[in-house]
Formats: sequence, structure tokens, C-alpha cells
Amino acid sequence: VEVSRGKSILAAVGDNMVSQPGVAGDFLSALGQAGVNIDAIAQGSSERNISVVIDGADSSRALRAVHSAFYLSKQTIGVGLIGAGLIGQEFLKQLQAELAQLRSSFGIDVRVRGIMNSKRMLLDGKDERGVPEIDWLSFAHHENSKSADPNFFINHLNSSHLPHRVIIDATAGDSFIHSYPEWLKSGFHVITPNKKANTQSLDFYNSIRTAEKAGKKRFLYSTNVGAGLPILQTLRELCQTGDRMIRIEGVLSGTLSYIFNTFDGKIPFSEIVKEARKLGFTEPDPRDDLSGTDVARKLVILAREAGQKIELKDIEVESLVPESLRDLSPTEYLDRLSEGDPEMSSELARAHSRSEVLRYVGVIEESGRASVKLASFPRSHAFSGLSGADNIVSFHTTRYRTRPLVIQGPGAGPEVTAAGVFADLLRLASSLGAPR
Repeated sequence: VEVSRGKSILAAVGDNMVSQPGVAGDFLSALGQAGVNIDAIAQGSSERNISVVIDGADSSRALRAVHSAFYLSKQTIGVGLIGAGLIGQEFLKQLQAELAQLRSSFGIDVRVRGIMNSKRMLLDGKDERGVPEIDWLSFAHHENSKSADPNFFINHLNSSHLPHRVIIDATAGDSFIHSYPEWLKSGFHVITPNKKANTQSLDFYNSIRTAEKAGKKRFLYSTNVGAGLPILQTLRELCQTGDRMIRIEGVLSGTLSYIFNTFDGKIPFSEIVKEARKLGFTEPDPRDDLSGTDVARKLVILAREAGQKIELKDIEVESLVPESLRDLSPTEYLDRLSEGDPEMSSELARAHSRSEVLRYVGVIEESGRASVKLASFPRSHAFSGLSGADNIVSFHTTRYRTRPLVIQGPGAGPEVTAAGVFADLLRLASSLGAPR
């Protein structure tokens, strides 16, 4: 005989269990989704009771998960936000505006348990009620804020008794992406607008998917291409339903879309780039956009989503930065930016002679070839009708062979990107059992 100490018994009891199929399944599924391990299961002969033995440390989380599954309490989700820049701040504003509605109408209780930027972090208390909404946007200046400590931040979120834990990585760099597999394995769902993780080596890309399955958690990144546009969801659903990709083509950079929508020959190309920089459309160093690397990353994500085994180095990229300007400091580059004007003016003149317009596009072929290049299109083409910083993607598939499936709209900016992150959070809540 072996004695196991520190255990708890959780039971579901009710007369309707006899006649209502699926009660036991919902009960056990809720515990599984909350990461609660079951040591033993018993059901009485009357079929009015099902009991499980679990670790005592998991009892609060297990009880909350089961209550949520049977709508006896709200679906509670603890969120940790890393990165409180433009996208992170906008996400908090949007969540703040909808929080009461989510709780009252949809039974979703989102608790922001921690917010961290590169310097400061603010965590909630032991009651796990979440950081007060009034402190979200000014968290770094709160009297209880601390110096940023990623390990302490993660450990705080991981100690939660809440049934579901989410990390939202709203940073732009690669400081946290290599932690995604470990986070997923240890019980966190991960949501991110950051493209870096999905464009690392195929080995790392696959390690995230393996960790997702091992931890039975979700990795959501719908904003990686097109911000809030339903590009990745559409591609995923096409592939899952058996459609086959023949060609994917698109204008995938809001920055370069704006530049070429504006470039009509009346104003030099360099001046349009400088104006775009002033408006905040480009990175501080416009070469980060004009090099084509950002578009290449998006092509990698699209190609992998369609089942192609492709690396970033496999993409053929036509840079719009003249070779003579590539190694200069940002200041020197901006001073000499006009040196590339004659070549761009010649490209535009050639396009106009054919009654066409210039667009910077990414293309993925069924053969696996992928390229980023400057191309011209007839004025009747869908790509020619863009305005502002719009993105557009056309899917040529076996089902959409004659006329491609086209998705168009604003593909950049904090508001639409944050809205896409918010939508991913709600998709997660729905998959966890929240009412739709």
C-alpha cells in the first residue's frame, strides 16, 4: 500500500448527469485544458457523480476551470503583456473599453496580471484580481512598479491559480522569441504580432509547434501578415479544407504601399521616403523597409502556412537601397538618399510608357520559388487600385483558379494590429469554452 499525501478530490454531482451526454467529457476536458493532472477517476453506480483525485496545489485552478466549463462562473484568463509600446498600449486601451462587456455578455473575465516594458514592470497582488485598469497605461510610474525582470515576471504569472494563462509578446525584437517553446510546454498560451519567431530556422519553427502539442496550448499570430486583415486565417482554412496553392502574390508592406501609391513622378522618390519617415510610416532608418527584408519575412510565414519548407535565405529579394548607400550611417544615408532618384524615375517612366504603375510585391510559386521585387501592373489590375498604406493579397488556388481570392485593407498601424491581437485573445477564449 502506498500513501500519496497532499491530494484533493473534486466531484461533479447532479441528477441530470444520467440523461445528459457529454457531462463527464466536459468535466475532464476542462481539467486537461487547465493543465491539471488527474491521478484517479471514479463514477458512482447511480451515474449522478464523477470524482477525480488531483494534486492539492491544483485544486483552486481545477475548481475554477470546471465552473467555467459549466458556465457556473466566468471563463477566467490571466494575461501577462510584454511590450508596452504603440501596439501594447493600444491593445490595453481596446481591452479596457470592452472589459465590462466581455464579462457581462460573454462570460469572459480577462485579468491583466502583469505588464512589462524594457525597464519597468507592474504585477498584481496575491488575490490574482489583475492590475487595476486605471493603472494599465501608466504602469511604469506606479509606486509598486519594479525594475523589469523577465524571469520574475514569468514566475509570477506561472504561480497563478487561474485556469488559463496567456503571454502576449508585443515586442518587435527577438529578446523573447526563443522562450516560446518553454512557455508553451509550461502551460502558457502565447499570442504575438512579432514575426521573428515564425521566420527563424525551420527547426525552431517546428519546435514551437511541437511544444504547442506537448503543452496542449495555443500559439496565435494572426497579425504576423497584414495586421488585422484575415490573411493567415483565410490561407489556413483554404489549406485545411483541401485547396491547393498555385500562387500567392501581394503588396505586403504598408510602408512601401504608401510610398509607391504616392510616387507619380511629380515629387522625387527620395522626398516621398523622407515624408513617409516624418509621418512614422517607415522605421527610423528607412533602409529597414526599403531592403525588402520585412516583406521577405511575411513571405516565409505565408509559404510555411501553405506547407512549404522554406527558409528566409531562400527568398530572392530585390533591395530598393542602392549598393553604394547600404553601408552608410543612417544620417549619411538620408543625406545621400537622392542619389537613387534617377534609377527610380527611370523605372517609373518605363511603367508609365506601358500605362502601368509600380508596386513592390512578394510572390510565392507552387514550385517553392519565392521572390520580393519591384514590378509594374496594368491600371486595371487589383494591385493598381491601392490607396494609402493598404496591403493586398491574392490567392490563386485550384478553387480560385479563374479569379483569385483577394483580401485588401489597412495592413499596418497600432490600432489594426492591436485589434488583431485582441481578436486572437477572443479566439483563444472561445476555444477554451467561452460562449460565442
